[in-house]
Formats: sequence, C-alpha cells, structure tokens
Amino acid sequence: MIAAIKPAGSNTRGLLAYLYGPGRHDEHTDPHIVAGFAMLGMPDPGRDPDATLTQLARHLDAPVHLRNSEFGKKVTDHVWHCPVRTAPEDRHLSDAEWGEIAQRIVEAAGIAPPGDDLACRWIAVRHADDHIHILATTVREDGRRPRLHDSGIRVGDACRQIEQDYGLRQLKKGDRTAGRRPTQAEMHKAERLGWEQTSRDWLQDRIRAAVPHASSAEELLAYLEAMGLAVKPRRGPSGDLLGYAVGRPSDLNKDGEQIFHPGGKIAPDLTLPKLKARLETTVPEEHPTARRDRPATAWHQATDALDTLRTGMDDDAHAQARITALGDLIEATTQKAPVHLHAELRAASRAFARAQRSQIRADNQAATTLRRAARDLAHTATGPDASALATLLTALVWATIVAARWHDAKNHAHQAEAARQTLHHLQAAADRALTPVVDSLATRRPNDQARRTLAHDVRAAVPNHADRILTDPAWPALATVLADAEAGGHNPHQLLKEAAAQRELTTARQPTRVLITRIQHTSRNPAPNPRAEAARSRTTSGASVSGKHLRNRQQVAAPASPASQQVRPRRH
Repeated sequence: MIAAIKPAGSNTRGLLAYLYGPGRHDEHTDPHIVAGFAMLGMPDPGRDPDATLTQLARHLDAPVHLRNSEFGKKVTDHVWHCPVRTAPEDRHLSDAEWGEIAQRIVEAAGIAPPGDDLACRWIAVRHADDHIHILATTVREDGRRPRLHDSGIRVGDACRQIEQDYGLRQLKKGDRTAGRRPTQAEMHKAERLGWEQTSRDWLQDRIRAAVPHASSAEELLAYLEAMGLAVKPRRGPSGDLLGYAVGRPSDLNKDGEQIFHPGGKIAPDLTLPKLKARLETTVPEEHPTARRDRPATAWHQATDALDTLRTGMDDDAHAQARITALGDLIEATTQKAPVHLHAELRAASRAFARAQRSQIRADNQAATTLRRAARDLAHTATGPDASALATLLTALVWATIVAARWHDAKNHAHQAEAARQTLHHLQAAADRALTPVVDSLATRRPNDQARRTLAHDVRAAVPNHADRILTDPAWPALATVLADAEAGGHNPHQLLKEAAAQRELTTARQPTRVLITRIQHTSRNPAPNPRAEAARSRTTSGASVSGKHLRNRQQVAAPASPASQQVRPRRH
C-alpha cells in the first residue's frame, strides 16, 4: 500500500472537482465519501443529489475562513492531499475497510489524532476499486495548525502495519534515501514532448554519468555544461560554490524560461555537499590523462581495485564509501564497454544508484582506490580486450554480491533489493562477454593426458568444488588457461589455490568461469620459474607429458579424498 502525501495546496474546491469529476481519462467511477471527520450534516455530492462541491468545500474550509478573519496573515497552504493505493494483485477492499484505513492514516499523520475533538476536518473519497484520496484542511477547530513534521514517515509506518492487518502485499519500510517519484505533471509533460524520461530522471542519469570523470565539484559542473546541460551554480561573495541547479535543454516553463532543478531534488545523494565529499580526496593525485600507463592497464587496475571490498567491510563508514564508489565504477564500465553490452550495463548502473546510498555516513577517503580506478576507466581511450572485459565484469558481479550481503546485514531492504536487481543485469552482461572467450580457449584445449594432470591440480587445490569444475562444459577452457599460465612460469596448483582464496566460490553460479577470469588476470605477466622451459615444450595440441613429470605433478597436486570430492556447494 502506497500513501503519497502531495505538496500543500490552497484550493479545496478545485481538488474536490477533480476527485468527483470523470478523471483525466474517464477513469473515475462512482465517487463518494467513505470516511470523514465526525460532524453531522457533511454533504456528499456523490450520494446526495442536492449537495454541491461548493457546499462541501465551505464545510471543510470553515476553520480556515474563521482563522483568516481573525488573524492578519491568511493561511494559503491549507489543503492536505494524500492518495492511498493498494497493489494491483491485492483484493478489492470494501468501503468500510477503506474508511478504517483512512482513519488510521489521518491519525498517524497528525491530521486527526485519536480522541481529539478539535482536530482538522477531513474526508476520504473513493472513485476507484484500488484507491482512495484523503483531503484535509490543516487548520484545527481551535484555530491552531496541526503538527505534520515527519508525517510521511509515520504514515509509511502505518501503511506497513495496515498491510499486515488486512493481508495486503507487504512493501519494505522506507528509510528516507529514495529519490522523489515523478509527479503526474512531469510524466504528462514527458509524454506530451515525446521524452522517454521525465526531466529529473534524465538529469539524474547525466549527473551520474559525469561523476566518474570529475575529481571536484567545479570539474563536475564544467563537465555537465560540456554535455549540453543548463547549469546554474550558486556562489557566495567570495566566489565559493555553495550550491547548484541543472536544467534539461528545451525544458521550459509557460513563460519560455529554462526550468532548473537543484541537485538534492534530483536525488538525495546529488546535493553539492555529498558530491564534494565523494569527489574531493585528501590524497594528492595526478589527473588520469597524465598517467602514461593508464590506457594499457586501466581495465586490469579496475579489477584489482575491487579487492578493497575484501577488507574493511566491517567498518560501516568504509563499507558505505566503497559501495558508493562501486556504483561509479559500474557507470564507468558501462560507458566504455562494447555496444552489445550497453543495455544490460545501463540497467545495472541505474538499479545500483539506489544501492549506493543509505543513512550510514560514508568515510569517502576509504574509497580512494576504487574511485581512482573508475576515473581512470572513464578517461581511457583504449577499449578492453575480450578477456580483460570479461574479468572485470565477473569481478563486478562478485562485488555486487558483497554489497547486497552488507545491505542485508544492515537491514537495508531497499538497497539490498536494488543490489540484487543490479546483479541480475551484471550476470547477463558477464555471461555474454565471457562466452566468446571460453569458446576461443576451448579450441586450444590441452591433450587428454595434460588435462588429466591439470585435473589433479584442481582436486588438490579446490577439493570442495572439483566435481563441479571438472564436469563443467567450460573445463577445457580452464585447462587451456592453466596450461598457458604454466607455460608462463606459474604453478597451476598454486594459482588455483590463490584464485579460490581470493573470492569464495560457494555462491558462484559457474565457478569454472570465475576461475578462468581470475587466473587469466593474475597470470597475465610471466613468472620466472625453473619449470617454465619444460612446460613450454609441452604443446597444447598433442605433446605428451613424461611419466616422470606426471609423477612430480601428482606429488604436488595429490588427489583429494573421496569424501571431500563429494561436497557440492549450494548455487546462488
């Protein structure tokens, strides 16, 4: 159940005309009052043919007119309006049930506290099966104004209890970190102008896209201006930036003037103070374009930076900062990934925006490594090779799982759900990116004897996952990766142990593919090793492994016990 309190209005008669009218698309049927303040003689134009909307408006406005006649300063923001709607799958409630619900909501809001005979006047009008509109005039019978501070939170809590009591779909409790819902006027304007998004949603996407490119608030505003947005900074007498507002090109008011939206009205985490805290680091740093090695290594550095999520998640302020920076890295990856992955990655980035913010104050200096990696990626002009891209996307999947678990542990229901939605899109993108990599590796699979030797390494290094790995269709590709790594001087057994210890495999849907990306990443540089020359002599096309070499390998990678080979981890 959603109760959406609207901004205060001043025209009681006008709102009644809408509630009792046909609606914008003739969707209103049988409008009538289902509950209201306790006073006899209240007219209901929906049930009494002699009653008029003007009579009802005067009835509701009586305390307002009395106060205005006694005080010099008139009340002009006295109309409180709150539509209350059930979910599409919920049963249709009776008029009596809607009346009880309306009473509970006005009590929670402070419009009509229980047992208060001098409370505000209100009515609940029903003109559809699935919702009502509560209208109140916020001047009490004694002329005082009601206390409505934080009424939205109290009403939300009341709705969660009503859902339980009436067997309705149960929504998650709000935490005041959600963005504002588009108004009907915004949605109608977008529809009229042929826009796919309302202006505030469109602006939010552009600001989030610009964040990975900037290292200061001033740089961010300059970047937004270069993107074609209308930018209106607010500065103090000293020239210091105090605030900002942005506008969508061609979004004009009735006088033809540009409409601007303050950052905090676009999203709670896009206020100037929060952006400055995220962007401005106390650690001296070169601009990304000044680091010569950046284009060649940005994709691998981004994967390495995600390792910071393995440590420090026990500190809430550090964890929140790293999750926020993770969203910047997902956005930067979206911008630089190949076109065929854009749809899934764009959906992932948008979904994770909700997971980036919570009520926990972030220590943004703890996320410097992740944020630098996002900025490097955003500034690189070099696209990734297929392997580097697949590796980063697989690492982002794991990082999003970490974020979802942390939010779950902190009872951040909305953020955890947003992280799970992000995970769905990232997994789809990672699977699509990894498929050609696996197929290419499988064409170079080692011969049967070499694969048997490598299988011993798997059983010794990751016994709890060996069966899943060795029966996976991607096993030949992993064998190729291990053989390539050994040819570069690495120890396959050691690589497997390190890859398994780096990030747990129990919840991995496809542990073999996870190991492929991790081992390709960690073994990309040759490691001098006395065994390297012997390994290079064993080709992946048909060379045999000597009996002596096989015995040596089997001593290093002894088979796991049958009991350990039987363990099969749970899939997530």
